[in-house]
Amino acid sequence: MNYIASIGSYAIMVKEVFKKPTKWSIMKSLILKEIDELIYGSLGILIFISFFIGGVVAIQTALNITSEIIPKYLVGFATRQSIILEFAPTFCSIIMAGKVGSYITSSIGTMRVTEQIDALEVMGVNALNYLVFPKIIAMLFYPFIIAISMYIGILGGWVAGVFGGFSTSADFVEGLQLDFRPFHVTYSFIKTLVFAFILATIPSFHGFYMKGGALEVGKAATTSFVWTSVVIIILNYILTQLLLG
Repeated sequence: MNYIASIGSYAIMVKEVFKKPTKWSIMKSLILKEIDELIYGSLGILIFISFFIGGVVAIQTALNITSEIIPKYLVGFATRQSIILEFAPTFCSIIMAGKVGSYITSSIGTMRVTEQIDALEVMGVNALNYLVFPKIIAMLFYPFIIAISMYIGILGGWVAGVFGGFSTSADFVEGLQLDFRPFHVTYSFIKTLVFAFILATIPSFHGFYMKGGALEVGKAATTSFVWTSVVIIILNYILTQLLLG
């Protein structure tokens, strides 16, 4: 019953976020601040991870091609499919659940502990709109860094494959172009937008409704990471079945 009550509270929170909007002059600066912290601040770690994961996928694919009959261009093909379909949208979102989700939960949770949220509500401000709405808008830019992650991941696969002696550049590029379906990129961006909403709202929910002191802020951040990851994985299955099944 607690899970059902939490789902209901989450739905009510999402509804309240879009009520009684804050003045645009104030909201604009809040959105720009969140874009800088949530999107731009996450770019470095995603580029770093994407490059090396792309390289690992290329190397593992090449090492598992043991038959001379199997063409070498499959290294590029497997790297492209792995990065675009699954790694960039899903694995990066789970990483972001740890980085961005924990930040959102701890920042809002700290405001709850220090009674700053109570002060906003006393002044007649819709605290949910003031705190959560800018994060939702900022996370709409999430597909842009996922697109960069796709590019860097494939580049990492090319570097590892070519300079590691596992594939020639021509074979790798041929594999990248083999049976390319533009809808796969669209599918990835649809998943990314859904995950972006989850990344902005579930950590906010755990931070906004937490109770206790500083110790509970840390527990709420851990809980939000776990549940955000669980929801992302479940939605990944559902969206894959709906869009590709």
